[in-house]
Amino acid sequence: MHQSVDSEPLKKLREIAGKLNFQSHRIAHQLDAKGRHELDLPAAFPFSITLFAFQAGRITQRLTWHERLELLIPLDGPLRERMGDLVAELNPGDVLVVDHLKPHQVVDTPGLKTRVIVISFLQECVFTPGCPLTDYAFLLPFFKKAENAPQLLSAASPRANEAHKALAHLLECYFDQDGFHREASCKAWLLVLLNVLIQEFRDSALGRAQLLRRQEQAARLKPIFDWARKNYADRISLDAAASLCGMSKAVFGRVFKEASGMTLGSYLNHIRIAQAIKLLEETNESIAEISIQLGFSDQSHFCRHFHRSLGRSPGQYRASLMKKRGEQS
Repeated sequence: MHQSVDSEPLKKLREIAGKLNFQSHRIAHQLDAKGRHELDLPAAFPFSITLFAFQAGRITQRLTWHERLELLIPLDGPLRERMGDLVAELNPGDVLVVDHLKPHQVVDTPGLKTRVIVISFLQECVFTPGCPLTDYAFLLPFFKKAENAPQLLSAASPRANEAHKALAHLLECYFDQDGFHREASCKAWLLVLLNVLIQEFRDSALGRAQLLRRQEQAARLKPIFDWARKNYADRISLDAAASLCGMSKAVFGRVFKEASGMTLGSYLNHIRIAQAIKLLEETNESIAEISIQLGFSDQSHFCRHFHRSLGRSPGQYRASLMKKRGEQS
């Protein structure tokens, strides 16, 4: 039997969250030119909880990506998270495993208004060389088999109560405690939360051997990822990309799709759209000039991809920016 989203653990989580400060979603200063989201995590314990208040028209509209692992939990209202070509529909209390390497963003939808907990950490919090191999299991929810389906623990899941209890303890530890014991407590409750996710996704999570293979694939593809961040506006053939990574064309295409969930062309277009948003926000360049600068074949090609990613044309996006600036002045 599924629990109600008004369960006591979720009410308790909201009660604890109500004592904390949720900030407007303003992260543009943390993004580099290619949309990479920089977050300064402590070297000794690379873990962070960020509290955002998402409201329609008042969020940073940028496609971002990052190496750190991330969980996202809306508390009050529905929320849509775009990850590559996939859009995850979230309800209050849902726990989303963010597909962090794919360009992603919260979709600015009419009526959006919810507090959100974002948990960020590096895998070193859970597994480092010399740790027992069983510690790999805590990373498995971040590497899934299922295509076109998010890793989402629904608030209606029988396991959601346990997840919400762990989240409540995490908030208390992270924001109320100090010193060494704070970090130890955070890690303990993070592992409890991850264990809930392991149980929820046991049928779709990768096995340890597959996880190691995925990590090996990411290392092999690093040359093309590095090239794309610097040269996203340039064209590159599959042959050239494969050669850059020391693979055959056939192997490269298979490995890239398996590791990133999309083709090389789609990946480059996601990076270009992230840069397009920045140019629309920060420059007066025309849409035609932006499309050329980003390497699209023509303006209509650019507009089609932009609309597919954000649900509106570049012109509509810029017009909404101008309207908001006018209202704020």
